[in-house]
Amino acid sequence: MPDRPKTPTYFVFFILFHPDTWRILFGFIVAILMVPEIAPQDLAATGRVMLYIMIAAIGWAVFAKPAGWITAALKRWLLGNKLK
Repeated sequence: MPDRPKTPTYFVFFILFHPDTWRILFGFIVAILMVPEIAPQDLAATGRVMLYIMIAAIGWAVFAKPAGWITAALKRWLLGNKLK
C-alpha cells in the first residue's frame, strides 16, 4: 500500500486526533492557572519555571483518560461511520 501524501490537512487532523495534543494542552492550562496561586512570592525565576514544568507534567499525566475520550468523541463526530 503506497504512502499517502502528507498534506497540511493531514497534519491538522493528526494533531487534532492525537491524545497527546489534548494532554499537553491541559497540562499547560493547569500550570498557567495553578502556579501563580501556589508559588511563594519570593521564589526565583528558575524556581518558578521549574514549578511550571512540574505542574504541567502532572496535568499531562492526569489527563490521559479524558484525552482518549476527547479524541474518540472527535473521531465519531467528524468521521461518523467511516471510522474503521
